[in-house]
Amino acid sequence: MNIKSWFRPFEKISRRHAALISGFWLVLLISFWFIGTSGAKKLFPPPALVWQGFKDLYNEGLVVHIFSSLWLCLQATTISIVFSLFFAYLSPIPAFKPVVKMLSRMRYLPLTGITFYLAMIVRDARTMQIWVLVVFMSLYFITSLMSVFKDIPQQELDHARSLQCSRWEVLWEVVIKGRLDYVIEVLRQNLAITWMMLVTVESILVAAGGLGVLIKNSDKFMNHGRIVALQIVILLVGLGIDWFLDFSRRTLFRYSKL
Repeated sequence: MNIKSWFRPFEKISRRHAALISGFWLVLLISFWFIGTSGAKKLFPPPALVWQGFKDLYNEGLVVHIFSSLWLCLQATTISIVFSLFFAYLSPIPAFKPVVKMLSRMRYLPLTGITFYLAMIVRDARTMQIWVLVVFMSLYFITSLMSVFKDIPQQELDHARSLQCSRWEVLWEVVIKGRLDYVIEVLRQNLAITWMMLVTVESILVAAGGLGVLIKNSDKFMNHGRIVALQIVILLVGLGIDWFLDFSRRTLFRYSKL
């Protein structure tokens, strides 16, 4: 076993070596956790306290809160996809390009500024949660999609024109149909940001529940075992969503693996 190959850039290693490296880092992470639980000033709660946090959360309806967060995320993501794709597909048209660029630049607005204006329009707290996520996600989604369309090789556009395609047909065949797999990949990347925002957004309406409400209440009572347990749950659910989107992209667009 040549360990030196592990430290060479762009080196291709076997699956066995990749498993060994992953196992090493996992052992290192667990060791760091146990070291952090020792001493007078504990950096992390001990595993037993975290496990107790899992049991308490489950008894208090953890599964229901998970589905509440997923439902909120699904509603916001669906609206965001429709809104973002509509404007992103208009970006190649000169008359609409300044509007799309302006929407992209608005991603620098702080969340407080967004909620302030939404509160003047929306009265229902649940609707407010959805639209905060929609606005936040759409601005980044549009930016990423514009970057994808900008990177389309000129040869693909010229090839479509050489086949006597009109400009609208080039937009449909090359930009819209030809980049659907990229749309799923961009969604996968931006959904991770949205998932992290749930903790903040769900605090707008505590009665609706969700993982954000659970972690906020645990933080209020300084229950570190529950906090770490919830962080693990949020991470695992987020990784599950990421895996599902990646699996869908590879299944629906097999050529994207080439």
